[in-house]
Amino acid sequence: MTEYLPEGELFCREDNKYRTGSKKALEELKALDITAEAPCIVCDNQHNLIVDFGFMKGLIPREEGAVGIDTGQTRDIALISRVNKPICFKVTGFSIDNFGKEIAILSRKAAQIECIEGYISNLRHGDIIKVKVTHLEQFGAFVDIGRGLSSLIPIDSISVSRISHPSDRFYIGQQIYAVVKEKDNGKITLSHKELLGTWEENAAMFAVGETVAGIVRSIEGYGIFVELTPNLAGLAELKDNIFVNQQTSVYIKAIIPEKMKIKLIIVDAFNEGYINHSYSYFKSSGRVDRWIYSTPDSKKLIASEFI
Repeated sequence: MTEYLPEGELFCREDNKYRTGSKKALEELKALDITAEAPCIVCDNQHNLIVDFGFMKGLIPREEGAVGIDTGQTRDIALISRVNKPICFKVTGFSIDNFGKEIAILSRKAAQIECIEGYISNLRHGDIIKVKVTHLEQFGAFVDIGRGLSSLIPIDSISVSRISHPSDRFYIGQQIYAVVKEKDNGKITLSHKELLGTWEENAAMFAVGETVAGIVRSIEGYGIFVELTPNLAGLAELKDNIFVNQQTSVYIKAIIPEKMKIKLIIVDAFNEGYINHSYSYFKSSGRVDRWIYSTPDSKKLIASEFI
């Protein structure tokens, strides 16, 4: 069965090491039309990509470097950014370079087209998929959904608890789960918050009278919002010398499901701390049709539809 993994996931596997370990193995890749991975060591001044197999080099011509390069839909930064990273490819042939040495001719574009036709085109709204974070911008997190093909998780879709930057949640190279939110002309937009549980599911992890860890997310005139989990925040009473993104310990004063409120008292706040990038996913497979965050008795409806 063909696998459509984020780029780099094949690289250290034993079957991939075998398939890229000799010219005979590369010839088998070509004959069987199998995708493999090897390190990209150079993007030359023509934006061709050079791959190193150890026993010989491989060449990915610029127009074969990614889907959309030849039409201008994909910018050349998508090629430049692959240097010093594993890169996926199919073997299309062999040739002799300007120094008289034999090289393998490769195509990353062909591997990506296979991924689009065999996997991405079949994804439906609400499907849950595993992806890898590739870079972070103020407006969201870009992820690899398969063979270097990129998708976006907008910042407001990362979690219910608001954050100032996606780096508050993710780090580059992190593997996470996401749900297909939109498909538009081949471009896919993802969401993440629906997999992190409802208000009730998150609140059930806490009890009145406990003192627990939190992170200050915003300071308003009427109180301080402290995040307890990525999908759950409580409101603490105002206190001096508290700043956004500080780590805190908070006392849980009350849990009010019908109002989706948790009342807190800040016990301590400090700048030294860590960002917890691990998640307790309440759902990580299958699909989501409709997700309702709100409690049954709440007057405020927070929900997502995947149609």
